[in-house]
Amino acid sequence: MSATAYAAIADPTRRGLLRLVAERERTAGELASAFTISRPAVSRHLRVLREAGLVRARPRARERVYTLEPAPLAEVDDWLASIRGYWEPRLNALERHLDERAKETR
Repeated sequence: MSATAYAAIADPTRRGLLRLVAERERTAGELASAFTISRPAVSRHLRVLREAGLVRARPRARERVYTLEPAPLAEVDDWLASIRGYWEPRLNALERHLDERAKETR
């Protein structure tokens, strides 16, 4: 996956847009109405997602319909899986520690 795709998913608005198109294809207007930011701002976010290969737009009458392109996200999941082994034991140890502290304070 390109650095552009990682940068694209770093933004919470773009992650929100991805969540919406992951549910079903949506028009640009539907996507814009789900956010409090301006329509031009949503359009800019959608352009970043298109350029990163995360969504595809197709014309339908006077609208653009957006669909998810899952392949780049599978690459992100693969990368996360590669580092998950590093974090899971640490998070489990933290959970055990917090459980022990909670027992001590009771």
